[in-house]
Amino acid sequence: MKHSNYLLFLIISLFFSCKQETIQLKEIGIIPKPLFQEINKGVFVLDENIRFISDTELNQVSNYLKLYIEENYQVSFTPQKESKKIVFTSNDSISNEEGYELKIGENSILIASKNSKGAFYAVQSLLQLMPIKSNGLAIAIPCLELQDEPQFKYRGMHLDVGRHFFSVDFIKKYIDLIARLKMNTFHWHLTEDQGWRIEIKKYPKLQEIAAFRNETLVGHYNDQPHKFDGKKYGGFYTQEQIKEVVAYANTRQVTIIPEIEMPGHSQAAIAAYPSLGCTGEQVEVATKWGVFDEVYCPKESTFKFLEDVIDEVVALFPGKYIHIGGDEAPKTNWKKCAHCQKLIKEKGLKNEHGLQSYFIARMEKYINTKGKQIIGWDEILEGGLAPNATVMSWRGTSGAVEAAKEGHDVILTPGSHCYFDHYQADNENEPLAIGGFLPLEKVYHFNPIPEELTDKEATYVLGAQGNVWTEYMQTEKQVEYMAFPRVVALSEVVWSSPENKNYTDFINRLEQYQKRLDQLDVNYANHMYSVKGELKNTEGNLTYQLNATSSSYPIYYATDESAPSKLYVNPIPVDSSIIIKAVILDSNAIALGAIFQQKINLHKGVGAKILIDKKPHPAYNAGGKNALINGISGNNKRYGDKEWLGFSGEDIEITIKFDNPTNINTIATRFFNANGQWIYSPKEINLQLKLEDGRAILIRKKIENTKSLLVDFNLNISQFYPEDKNLKATELKIIIPSYGIIPEGKQGAGHKPWTFIDEIIIE
Repeated sequence: MKHSNYLLFLIISLFFSCKQETIQLKEIGIIPKPLFQEINKGVFVLDENIRFISDTELNQVSNYLKLYIEENYQVSFTPQKESKKIVFTSNDSISNEEGYELKIGENSILIASKNSKGAFYAVQSLLQLMPIKSNGLAIAIPCLELQDEPQFKYRGMHLDVGRHFFSVDFIKKYIDLIARLKMNTFHWHLTEDQGWRIEIKKYPKLQEIAAFRNETLVGHYNDQPHKFDGKKYGGFYTQEQIKEVVAYANTRQVTIIPEIEMPGHSQAAIAAYPSLGCTGEQVEVATKWGVFDEVYCPKESTFKFLEDVIDEVVALFPGKYIHIGGDEAPKTNWKKCAHCQKLIKEKGLKNEHGLQSYFIARMEKYINTKGKQIIGWDEILEGGLAPNATVMSWRGTSGAVEAAKEGHDVILTPGSHCYFDHYQADNENEPLAIGGFLPLEKVYHFNPIPEELTDKEATYVLGAQGNVWTEYMQTEKQVEYMAFPRVVALSEVVWSSPENKNYTDFINRLEQYQKRLDQLDVNYANHMYSVKGELKNTEGNLTYQLNATSSSYPIYYATDESAPSKLYVNPIPVDSSIIIKAVILDSNAIALGAIFQQKINLHKGVGAKILIDKKPHPAYNAGGKNALINGISGNNKRYGDKEWLGFSGEDIEITIKFDNPTNINTIATRFFNANGQWIYSPKEINLQLKLEDGRAILIRKKIENTKSLLVDFNLNISQFYPEDKNLKATELKIIIPSYGIIPEGKQGAGHKPWTFIDEIIIE
């Protein structure tokens, strides 16, 4: 009772000290987490009697805060002579351009910064100290001190409007949402094979033809045969609309980087002006997703077109950078083009990759004359990097490492951690996505500085960016669902110091932040109350361990057909094939999230030792090597979940060793076969069984060529060795040759494909 009386005393004291009823946050948890935070006694009461004082250069930020409070908390400021103060002041002693100090006392709020950027970020922290709604009560803000600055200078989010077009109002909302998280760059992907989205007045056919496609692919690209909706689709932003968005972003300290793709991803422009391509033939704006052979031909007329486009683009965007793409540009047409081959010889280039480097370098030189610098995807490294280019590394981190070692600025955006078009949960009811698997936790644990870099080389890492490619995001609400809350996690990756990060702490703060997203009508993915599981092998004892993203509520489970009702305390023993269901329940036994269900097939390989001679690609290694023999099969449609292992263009040798000689009759697995995403099933598998009697059995089996998304491999040993019964093996070796080279006419032609393998089932 003593504690209760003390709490009551505090409440009464606060009431009388403020002389009015107040409302205050129960928990303080700013995202991204500040560098230094110290909470003091007392509160600053936000009421009408407050005077705003600001240095001239900070007036815009001061007015932003004042207007926000007036609109969201229904406060009309009428300061008296002895009023409280909110003061914005410039302080040159703050070394970081985006750093700030925030001091909240009972009678004043002091914000110090080097410039308006830091002041704006201080305001974002301040707003997170206020309750979401006032409910007619005065706002009580806790007294504290913050000293804060970002870890990286580049903190970006991307949005593809080429595949699907979104309104100006939504673009503003998107910018506002990332600005609240102290992100400072919006990468606007404006041109694509499927649509040209920016008005270029000198070339009206870009608006009339390139901005619209005749129809759109229905379902996933991997679904065969392809189906289309038969509806014309498109749109573009006028230059006046773009100016409006740029001005809006400026008030939120967000710089917009426009992307004008070249030489690839340009079929829409070539559809409008066929002479821009190598063949001169009429093509249509692309109606499905993927990579297309239609690329800009490096003719003088093409360069004149692109220079004219750049002239109008740079006049609209005051930022430092123009993104020129440079990714996924097939060389098919260049190889057949007489002009291109002549140009290669004239310029002394090695090959078509050298021609792309020439193309990029030439455009860079022109863009530099406009006082701008270029950014390109990491393919611009092929054939030699343009002198002043910044590299955006998306195919892993190797591009970033190569560029940084050459002294070029880099921005990390690898698909493994920064592609928000990937699935984010194991739930079967997740909306259709391109593939892959990127849960919130993986985003949060991303380190933008590759370990291969020295401290000096690491200074070339400007920061990181999240990418939202919209092939499978038709609506604005779908974009929000895929982006949030992963954007929130990324904001802490690029702002907060590594030693200040803690995932459990972040989740606790995220629970509160999601309430702010509710207020802003953001359709975020709420997997806060989802359950995950993992099979554990402890000295031969198999158990299944459950855990939840949020630890605020208990987990309940079942191992039969009933609803989950057993309180989860310890890992569940697994001594036979079972189905485990689990869910998080609140105090009223109401489910807070979806029911998690996992089937475990306890075959003879589970619990054995496994070796793989190649490491799976870091992007597709969530479950590690044991994922292949843990009794759990991967998702039928998502090659990137933690059960599928992905290898990039390599032969693979898998060795499974048994503790005791084991009778083996059948061996089965399956491969993903999404050719449109450069994933191919192998053509054959070679098996080697070491037997307890010292013999070795060798089996080679071809795999039928099929267009199926999943290719099953099943081998009955008795078909090959009918005379041997009850073969007992001590070791199984599986050799999987890579498919080879992707053939001409296919997506990724000329490149080595991916191999994705699922559970190896041994019976």
